[in-house]
Amino acid sequence: MLLFRTFAVLAAALLVGAFGLLVLLPDGTTLDVGLVSLSPTLVSHLRHLVQHVLGAWAWSHVFMPLLVRPVWLIPLCLGMVCAGVSVTTGTPTESPRRTRTRG
Repeated sequence: MLLFRTFAVLAAALLVGAFGLLVLLPDGTTLDVGLVSLSPTLVSHLRHLVQHVLGAWAWSHVFMPLLVRPVWLIPLCLGMVCAGVSVTTGTPTESPRRTRTRG
């Protein structure tokens, strides 16, 4: 039950955050532009970290395609995954029983 509620709250926060980013930021703002607006050196530090830990292939094949996506798409996808986990881990509800009338 706690896992259900945790993922439900996380999903709600991510979905509201994604909607906020979609509405408040200029149209077409990519994740790369959003990260650079937070810190101009953040993307280069992230690139060096990923290349050092995972290798150059991870940066070019995993992280670069994510950086060219709209900034709101990442929290939206994560929110949908959390919502799915929340629904899956929730307690199963009992289906309503129909009373049979004989007549």
